[in-house]
Amino acid sequence: MSSTILITGAGSGFGALAARALADAGHTVYAAMRNTTTRNAGRVADAKAYAAEHGVDLRTVELDVLSQESADAAITTVLSEAGRLDVVIHNAGHMVTGPTEAFTPDEMIAVYDTNVLGTQRVNRAALPHLRARREGLVLWVGSTSTKGGTPPYLAPYFAAKAAMDALAVSYAAELARFNVETSIIVPGSFTRGTNHFATGGRPSDQTVVPDYEAHYAGLMDQVSQRLADLAPADADVSQVADAIVEVVGTEHGRRPFRVHIDPANDGSETVSAVADHIRAEFLTRIGLEDLLHPHN
Repeated sequence: MSSTILITGAGSGFGALAARALADAGHTVYAAMRNTTTRNAGRVADAKAYAAEHGVDLRTVELDVLSQESADAAITTVLSEAGRLDVVIHNAGHMVTGPTEAFTPDEMIAVYDTNVLGTQRVNRAALPHLRARREGLVLWVGSTSTKGGTPPYLAPYFAAKAAMDALAVSYAAELARFNVETSIIVPGSFTRGTNHFATGGRPSDQTVVPDYEAHYAGLMDQVSQRLADLAPADADVSQVADAIVEVVGTEHGRRPFRVHIDPANDGSETVSAVADHIRAEFLTRIGLEDLLHPHN
């Protein structure tokens, strides 16, 4: 069944691939990104060209997850044009790399703002409509770093993704009685096919960096290479988009709570299975087992 879908951070990477794959699957997809008339105008044109070439319903919409006004306006646009909204996909994110000490508190806040508070702004704009319809899906694109192996020099990003995961888990229970379903897609470290490492931010306090470089020389290059070495030859970033398409296309009420796509196999799936089992067991023990699945 065709759905109307909004996906944030859809200018590149997982978001752009997923937007196209979802449109190919027959859905009406709003690829949300900021600066659609300036910096990302080329990406808007690319999406329009893709839609025309493939005969699919792929649209773009201005959405800056750092602005509640922008999130509200984007949802209003979707509803006015499509008449409905069925699926919200939280994909927007920003990675930073470097010694944790070198990041100022404000720089850490900025990472949290994009990766965590951005989802809250979009939820506050979109959830009233999903709740009123008594059906829908909120899909969160997380990270295996939340519960898997975590190399150094990525702490602000890892902390933000962990916070986003915790938010998703709580939202799942709070939306269940509105018949709004939650799924969490958990990608691992894809070192090819995305620009996460190349476009990641760096700390502004460069006075600290030389001290760390003396003991951790070339660490990020080593991490990237070793993660790439762990991944099988057929690891492809499109697998994340494929997983998103499969979850969206699954019958409502039967979607998996988590799906891992982890070429490096960093252990996240094992830990998540335990954590999610404990969550289900605890909610059952306190008589709230109905919150484990969406229902009216």
